Amino acid sequence: MAEAPIDIEALENEGDIAADYIEGLLDIADFDGDIDMDVEGDRAMVSVVGATLDELIGEDGEVLEALQELTRLAVHRATGERSRLMLDIGRYREGRRKELFQVGAEAAQKVKDTGEAYDLEPMTPFERKVVHDAVAAAGLRSESEGEEPNRYVVVHPVP
Repeated sequence: MAEAPIDIEALENEGDIAADYIEGLLDIADFDGDIDMDVEGDRAMVSVVGATLDELIGEDGEVLEALQELTRLAVHRATGERSRLMLDIGRYREGRRKELFQVGAEAAQKVKDTGEAYDLEPMTPFERKVVHDAVAAAGLRSESEGEEPNRYVVVHPVP
């Protein structure tokens, strides 16, 4: 079965709606920051850059995750469609992606060395996706187990 083509125009519209929503939140909270919008693969990407925005990231990205969900809800309300939009603030996710890719690569190497499955700590969906990608790049298989918010990645050896 062929995959449906990616509707770039719809993703750009999601990004525009999200950018307007985030801009409104920044104005209300009296935060400075520039908003960049892009389409990466099959999702809209909205980034807030510029000023120090640590308050909008929170400890371990908790505030960022909440803002992303609120933004997705705003997009859903406007379009009637579920959004997979990704929000980044102060390039937090960009840096986190690099760290997590390393975590996945190290876990894959540990599994290759021991030949035994390896469980990682609970992670957000974004974090698990990056780790799954790193494990796949290392030639191994991984899966998510458990229930939110304690869902985690298990890296499996090659049979």
